[in-house]
Amino acid sequence: MFKKGVRFDFWTFVSLLSLVFFGLFLVIPVIRMLVFSFQSTEASFTPENFVRFFSRKYYTTGMWNSIKVVSASTLVVILIGVPLAYITTTFKIRGNRLINILIIMSMLSPPFLGAYSWILMLGRNGEITNILKRVGISIPSIYGFGGILLVFVLKLFPYIYMYTKGALKKVDASLGEAAESLGYHGIRKVVKVSLPLVLPTILAGATIVFLRAFADYGTPRLIGEGYNTLPVIVYQEWVSETGANAYFASAVAMIMIVVAAVVFLLQKYITSRKNYTMSMLNPPKAKQLKGVPNVLAHAYVYIITILATLPQLYIILISFRNTKGVMWAEGYGFSSYINVFTKSLKSITNTFEFGVIAIIIVVILGTLFAYLTVRKRNFFSKILDVFIMFPYVIPGTIFGLLLLMTYNRPPLVLSGTAAIIIISYVIRRMPYTVRSSAAILRQISPSIDEASASLGYGSMQTFFNVTMPVMIPGIVSGAILSWITILNELSSTLMLYTGRTQTMTVTVFQEISRGGYGTAAALSTILTVTMVVSLLIFFKLTKSEDIDL
Repeated sequence: MFKKGVRFDFWTFVSLLSLVFFGLFLVIPVIRMLVFSFQSTEASFTPENFVRFFSRKYYTTGMWNSIKVVSASTLVVILIGVPLAYITTTFKIRGNRLINILIIMSMLSPPFLGAYSWILMLGRNGEITNILKRVGISIPSIYGFGGILLVFVLKLFPYIYMYTKGALKKVDASLGEAAESLGYHGIRKVVKVSLPLVLPTILAGATIVFLRAFADYGTPRLIGEGYNTLPVIVYQEWVSETGANAYFASAVAMIMIVVAAVVFLLQKYITSRKNYTMSMLNPPKAKQLKGVPNVLAHAYVYIITILATLPQLYIILISFRNTKGVMWAEGYGFSSYINVFTKSLKSITNTFEFGVIAIIIVVILGTLFAYLTVRKRNFFSKILDVFIMFPYVIPGTIFGLLLLMTYNRPPLVLSGTAAIIIISYVIRRMPYTVRSSAAILRQISPSIDEASASLGYGSMQTFFNVTMPVMIPGIVSGAILSWITILNELSSTLMLYTGRTQTMTVTVFQEISRGGYGTAAALSTILTVTMVVSLLIFFKLTKSEDIDL
């Protein structure tokens, strides 16, 4: 079975395990969807689905809607996030530590919760809307393109902020001093020196923003009101009341994957040509602004931070409002929480049960796969690295659809089970743990492994007794980020859940859709508190106030 001279050791077994794992739950589903997209029946092979998509205005409009709102969101996110990162890194801002933590927390809840909160505040019967009406002020509609744009921008700008801030901290201060000696000051210095150095990082952050917005189903579904996007179309085609068409849904899904892959590869190509390496001999130090510039800088930072955190704070507040059925009632109390723990307890236990199982698998496999990609560099490890990062390109609804189409019939039936949801979580959230583990592994000298081997320890003993203990900080950091994003997962779960496997995000989404805002707010608050606690644990263990994205 193996070539002569090839030794079957622990890492050979891990390599085979990774091949089987990603083969079963990534490669085969993608191939199956590709085949489905060119079929109208099981025995046919035709481009009919793609012809139907591009010949009907409803579908092409949905595609252009997606591209327009996502591109606009990405542009506005850059215009907000880059200056915010520059101001908080270059100048002394009062409360900078708290601001940083609040911005990070604001990005860790699902975008559709932001949509839900803004509807309650600025919707047709929103509290702020009604207050303004009473004083004779009317505001533009929160629904449609504008509402989606608002939610995406305020939810996703922290990605650009964190990426850019991390890069700016690595720019040697002597470069700025040299630019000033050549006559570059203020905006000219930023445009000519700082911006080109961090441009690859900004592009990387912008790509993540584009892909996350492009994949989002919940936000346009809740606040779009007819502004259809591709994730909504895929979901509607799959669960159509007039008869689901898996073949056409597959074709739309493949179009989404192609668009996402083109954006991802374009960013990789540009970044590879514009990458810079800098020394940290002279780290930048924050300067004190004075006068009007100081006031403007503080105002900008505070306003953006308040807008980013307002949706979550508002949801927490209204979770204590009394309800009568799906209607609000007078006063405050715990009626919504009582309702949650009496009627939706199963979704809470499911969320934590599935999340714990998934995170255990993510930690074990992610740590092993990280070692393969860093220490066992070869053609296979490069392929494995692609497999690990590929879920970034696949929207959640599409990945759920991939698994559902592949494992809804013998010999392996997983549809309707908790296992298929857990597999989805593991595949989609493993990159965080792998990247974090790989980053710390690159800082550990390979000589440690070699010394252990010279003392007679096998490869498995060396890894678990010597290497892995040193990797613990990176493993824990990645695991907590994976855990937080698992709790937030909605898109893929919506495609995979049943009544027995419903999670908190699905229940929140359903309650919002049917007008049960009190229950939705209480569940959202439980999610928020869980994420805040997880984030505080992350900060405590890493002794940091930043997230390495």
